[in-house]
Amino acid sequence: MSPLLTVDDLRVSFPTRTGTVEAVRGVSFTLGKERLGIVGESGSGKSQTGRAIMGLTPSQARISAKTLAFDGIDLLSASARQRRSLRGKRVAMILQDPKYSLNPVMTIGRQIIETLRTHERVLASEGRARALAMLEAVQIRDPERVFDLYPHEVSGGMGQRVMIAMMLICGPELLIADEPTSALDVTVQLDVLAILDKLVAERGMGLIFISHDLRLVSSFCDRVIVMYAGRVVEELPSANLADAKHPYTQGLLNCLPTIGTHRHPLPVLERKPEWAL
Repeated sequence: MSPLLTVDDLRVSFPTRTGTVEAVRGVSFTLGKERLGIVGESGSGKSQTGRAIMGLTPSQARISAKTLAFDGIDLLSASARQRRSLRGKRVAMILQDPKYSLNPVMTIGRQIIETLRTHERVLASEGRARALAMLEAVQIRDPERVFDLYPHEVSGGMGQRVMIAMMLICGPELLIADEPTSALDVTVQLDVLAILDKLVAERGMGLIFISHDLRLVSSFCDRVIVMYAGRVVEELPSANLADAKHPYTQGLLNCLPTIGTHRHPLPVLERKPEWAL
């Protein structure tokens, strides 16, 4: 069975006044109908990898790859029209903070229906019914009330659920979640992850979960990719994360707090120049 997504030697660079910044340098992986975690510190290139797949990289960026294909479609040679037809319909992306992604002057219901009508011809009554059903699927209580609210009238956790509903309304086959829980409380994080887990299982989607939280990714995903300085330094099943070989991954694991152990002084991640080569 062919993979849903194939990324081979993906490179993303940005020209600047002081030279070219290489944000992603030779990233390769495949994705089936599974949960793949991409973990790394800020600036490691994980978000730019997701944006390159979505076609949301700024116009000045230079993108190249030996293969960047979704379900047999070459994303590098796809036209802007093809990209728009894929984006939101077959491939969707949940961004980090809902307050920067939702339109502040449009009601929540209207925004969800707008996403639906971009890709499907639906009557107003059907669009409303499907939007309400999707809000209920992401465990929003009283969806009729939330449907008519504006983004500033809901909490951060509810706003993130609205974003998930908006991205899933058209039934995508691939979902990219870029740190969807980083702005949320720990208890709300678990609720959002449970929603994603249930929806991925029920719909048979592929999921790329981007995060800086190694423990969160290891508990939620099937496989983990660890990135550093724009490269993949290690890839392994999440169940085998404790057996990581690369010193960067080992350093990240060593920095995680553990209950019942006395650790003084606290461990410090010692970076080596060769990791970035």
